[in-house]
Amino acid sequence: MQQYDRDLQCIWEAGATLGEGPLWVERERALYWVDIKRMQLHRCDIDGGNRRSWQFDSPLSALAPRAGGGFVGTFREGFATVDLRGEEAAVHPLGGPEADLPGNRFNDGKVDGRGNFWAGSMDDGEEKPTGVLYRLDGDLQWRAQDDGYVITNGPAFSPDGRTMYHNDTPKRTVYTFDLDAQGRPNNRRVFLELPEDSGFPDGHTVDAEGCLWQCHWNGWGITRFSPAGEAIGRIELPVANVTSCTFAGPDRDTLLITTARKGLGERELAEQPLAGGLFRCKPGVRGVEQPLFRG
Repeated sequence: MQQYDRDLQCIWEAGATLGEGPLWVERERALYWVDIKRMQLHRCDIDGGNRRSWQFDSPLSALAPRAGGGFVGTFREGFATVDLRGEEAAVHPLGGPEADLPGNRFNDGKVDGRGNFWAGSMDDGEEKPTGVLYRLDGDLQWRAQDDGYVITNGPAFSPDGRTMYHNDTPKRTVYTFDLDAQGRPNNRRVFLELPEDSGFPDGHTVDAEGCLWQCHWNGWGITRFSPAGEAIGRIELPVANVTSCTFAGPDRDTLLITTARKGLGERELAEQPLAGGLFRCKPGVRGVEQPLFRG
């Protein structure tokens, strides 16, 4: 199995409780990422410099750039647009589909090749299968696409836009879906199941060759899987909880990786001083261009 971590380094020792949602915004040449549990949004350049952070009153779990400027994102309560052009972040709620599920919160979110924003909810207690995968379309209306998840993570989309990957973390299962011409998912099937000694599948991304880069919670790294589900490469990290990753830079040849301190005891934190940090490496593989939300 090929190793991709020869130049791995921590570029921001942030100590995030639950670092997540790395997003490379090409028009700014900047990375955005969140600490869900601390209700924070962070921004930096590809080297970890020019740092800035925003504090919110509700957990921000995912963010994506809008074609007309600004961002769309998910908070605990639901979808919102976010404007970061001023000194303070301006949040404009769009509403939430789960007012009857106060124990739920939103988690990961990504934009597909058609400009739709996909985001999943989850049981914040990480026990009940109350999570739902939604698609927010350009008309700013959400539509449920799949349900029965305890913890939704992903999604990610193949370069041709015909395949979506999405997982239920506690089940250690990554699913794949076919997307039709209207972007509707069908034919859900198991893409892979992680063995117990590999941790749990968390966030993921897809490269230009159509391979899935799967992050492992309590698994100390990232595995690269071929479109056929074969493990073909690995990035080892010095921290157990690897949460998500994205390709960045003008050539999309740099992988930026978020991690978390959540669930680690004092001894584990002493052994993992970089837990919750932001990492970077150049794996020798390029990512795909990240679409803008059309709404």
